[in-house]
Amino acid sequence: WHLVDAAQGVSVGRLAAAIAPVLRGKHKPGFEPHRHEHGDNVVVVNADRLVFTGRKWKQKLYRHHTGFMGGLKERTAADLQRRKPGEVLRRAVLGMLPKNKLRTIFIRRLWIYPGPEHPHTNVAP
Repeated sequence: WHLVDAAQGVSVGRLAAAIAPVLRGKHKPGFEPHRHEHGDNVVVVNADRLVFTGRKWKQKLYRHHTGFMGGLKERTAADLQRRKPGEVLRRAVLGMLPKNKLRTIFIRRLWIYPGPEHPHTNVAP
């Protein structure tokens, strides 16, 4: 288990680039790309204090389609962060994981909490 504090002032991309290899287990000497047992759990606290550089909070858009005609929905990064703190970081980490069946297994090991408290104090972090 690894504890990461998002309030350190590190940008979202750099934080996600540090989290994704740990979820996969690339930091361990016995790493095998096709195995999912090697990764560790990552607990991120203070996700409501994430940092973007420049004007990305207003300019970066997250899009999804409802499936209906004309159903393309857009949200800014600031709006997404206000609605669900930590969703911006989760999507950044998802983009850095392999796009296959292991992706869902890896992302289940990521625990994101908006404040400094988390319920995983009984394990290593």
